[in-house]
Amino acid sequence: QVQLVESGGGLVQAGGSLRLSCAASGRTINWYAMGWSRQAPGKEREFVASISWSGTWTRYADSVKGRFTTTRDSAKNTVYLQMNSLKPEDTAVYYCAAANSDRSTKFEYWGQGTQVTVSS
Repeated sequence: QVQLVESGGGLVQAGGSLRLSCAASGRTINWYAMGWSRQAPGKEREFVASISWSGTWTRYADSVKGRFTTTRDSAKNTVYLQMNSLKPEDTAVYYCAAANSDRSTKFEYWGQGTQVTVSS
């Protein structure tokens, strides 16, 4: 089993930045893709970003391209999401996630989520 714990959420003004962290434990996930999804109130959960175990492959949702960057420290089993130029529409609960294969956007494991609120 894989445990994922997010941190770094909070309240920020539009145009500001936040950095989310996700620590993984349990079964090693060093060979698997990890990433982020989010769910806004009244909306379905949506894909945000994914990164391969080596960190050399990434994918982003069109809505966050150029503003969000995901990185990974496999030695620490930790993945990060740097969010810049935040917009009110980025407000959501952000979930760390892990896949069962590398270079994948199909996540199988989820963290408990961390709230990000962007004020206008």
